[in-house]
Amino acid sequence: MTIIRLTNVSVDIPVYSVGSSSIRKVVLGRAIGGRFGQAAGHVIVKALKDISFEAQNGDRIGLVGNNGSGKTTLLRVLADVYAPTSGTVEVNGQVSPMFDATLGMNHDATGLENIRICGMLWGLTREELDASLDDIAEFSELGDYLKMPVRTYSAGMQLRLAFAIATLRKPDIFLLDEIIGVGDANFFQKAFARLEGLVRRSRILFVASHTKPIIQRICNKAIWLHNGTLVAYGEVGEVLEAYSSGDARLAQVAAA
Repeated sequence: MTIIRLTNVSVDIPVYSVGSSSIRKVVLGRAIGGRFGQAAGHVIVKALKDISFEAQNGDRIGLVGNNGSGKTTLLRVLADVYAPTSGTVEVNGQVSPMFDATLGMNHDATGLENIRICGMLWGLTREELDASLDDIAEFSELGDYLKMPVRTYSAGMQLRLAFAIATLRKPDIFLLDEIIGVGDANFFQKAFARLEGLVRRSRILFVASHTKPIIQRICNKAIWLHNGTLVAYGEVGEVLEAYSSGDARLAQVAAA
């Protein structure tokens, strides 16, 4: 059974580049990106504080909160990029993050060559990639450009190719930091439908987004983070209502 369980997880990030006293006063006087502390002459960002929750098969969890609330940090903890300063993270299942769809892309290689390069990085086999060539070509709409070096592509063309490859996966636990824009409005609808297919293939989803309709469309639960703390975790409609109104009392009901 696929499961994620966090128990009293905190993440402290030391910042050694805050040198001048004036900058230090500005940083310590604000609560942006988590709460701040100070130790041994350097600033500590308390990015997550005492986070506990559990996710199981079928959970589609939207992460909501203002910029700096801890959404990306939480995703990186789940992806084992950041180790908790304290607390425990239990994961049963293969975690597959998509923080940067263009990861590993070689600009001097052709589109076809990059399908193999990036596909292997996403854990796809040669057989899976060979069987998906027509699908990638049709979705990306790149045609003969697939035979050209990626450095000849526009930024949008590169992202469409990368997105087509990255969404071939069948992850147990899928982590997504914001929905990726891949072109004009018509192409975005096509890309979003493809992303929904990936969501359906996953057993657990975490997605951080500032776009309420997207959270409502693909998620059945939500987590509200504020200054690195978990305000609410529960049914998506209740948490979004609490978050939109800023009413902590509604959040407590949703979290119960």
